[in-house]
Amino acid sequence: MNNEFFGQIFWGNTIKQYLIIAVIILVGLLFKKIVSRILSQLIFRLFKKFADQVNSETFIALLLKPVEFFISIFTLYVAIKQLTHPLNVTFFNYKKTVGTAKINEAFTIGELVDKVFLFLILLSIFWIVLRIIDFIAHVLLVRAAKTKNKADDQLVPFIKELLKFIISFIGFFVLLGYVFEVNAVSLITGLGIGGIAIAMAAKESLENLLGSFLIFLDKPFTVGDVVKVDGVEGTIERVGFRSTVLRSADKTTYVIPNRAMIDGVLENLTMRNARRVKFDIGLTYETSSETIKKIIEALTSYLKENPDTTDASVALDSFGESSLNVQIIYLVPMKKEFDLVKVKERVNFKAIEIVQQYGSEFAYPTQRTVGGEKPEEKM
Repeated sequence: MNNEFFGQIFWGNTIKQYLIIAVIILVGLLFKKIVSRILSQLIFRLFKKFADQVNSETFIALLLKPVEFFISIFTLYVAIKQLTHPLNVTFFNYKKTVGTAKINEAFTIGELVDKVFLFLILLSIFWIVLRIIDFIAHVLLVRAAKTKNKADDQLVPFIKELLKFIISFIGFFVLLGYVFEVNAVSLITGLGIGGIAIAMAAKESLENLLGSFLIFLDKPFTVGDVVKVDGVEGTIERVGFRSTVLRSADKTTYVIPNRAMIDGVLENLTMRNARRVKFDIGLTYETSSETIKKIIEALTSYLKENPDTTDASVALDSFGESSLNVQIIYLVPMKKEFDLVKVKERVNFKAIEIVQQYGSEFAYPTQRTVGGEKPEEKM
C-alpha cells in the first residue's frame, strides 16, 4: 500500500521523488551553517602556520558566506536532479555540425539547469578564493604593522588588488569556457580591431596601473605620509591598483587616480625636516628705536636658545600705517615629539612678554586728524 502511495505520479514525478527533494533541502538548510564552519576550519588548517598571529575566527568570518552559498547551491542542485519532469523536456532545438553533416540536437531544461548551477558553483569557488586572498593580505598587514618599514603597509594592499584582479580575469574565462563552451584562446586572438578598441578604452586604467608601479619603484611617499597634490592635502591611507586614498585633516576621503599622483606636482610634507614659521608683530610709533633694538635682540636670543627653533631671524621689516612692523622668521625641526602648534604658542607668549618687559605696546589700527584731535579707532 505504501509503495503504491509513494509511487503515485504528479506532474511527471512520484511522491517519493518529492519527499526526497524536501528531505535534501531541509537537511541542507539545517546543517548549512554547521557544515560551512567545519569546512572553513578545515581550510584554515592549511594556513595555520602562516597565520599563527591571527585568530581563526577572522578566517571563518571571511569564508562563512561564500561557503554557505556554495553548500546552498550544491544542495539545491542535488535536490532538483531528483526530478524527472520537467528536466527531460526540450527547451529548444538547434543544429550541430559534425564533420560535413548537420545533426538536429535538443537542448533540454535539465541541461539548462546544469549550466546555471555550474555557473553558480564556479562563481562560489572563485568567491572563496578571493576571500582567501583577503585573509592572506590581512595576515601580511598584521605582520607589516609590527615592522618600522612603511613600504610593507603600502605594498600589501596593492598586491592584494592585483591578485584579485588576476583571479577575476581567470574566473571570467573559466566561466566562458566551461559554462558557455566558448574557446577563450580563439576569443582573445579573434578580437582584432575590437581588441584595439578595448585597449584604447582601457587607456586610462592602464595609465593608472603603470602609475601604481612607478609609485612603488620611485617611492615618493609611503602609507602614513602627509602629502599635498593638486591642492588636496591629506594622509596616505592606501595605494591601490588604480587609485590612491587620502584622508584630509577634516576626515574627508579623497580618491585620486595614480596617474594624477605621478603627473602632478606632489609635495611630501612628512619628508620635510623642518617647518617654517613667519609672522609680524606691530609696535606703536611711540616706541623708541633703542627699545625696538632691545626687543629684537631679546627675541633673537630666545629663538636661538630655544631647542625647538632654529635659523631664527628677527628684524624691523616695514613702516605700517599705524605700526612699526617687526618680522619674525624661524624653523621648527621635525622631531619625533614634534608639535608645531605648541611651539608657535610658546613663541607668541614669549613675544608678548618681551614687548611688555621693555615698556612697549602692540599697535592697533588708528587714524590721526589734523588739529591735534584724539586718534579715532578704526571700527
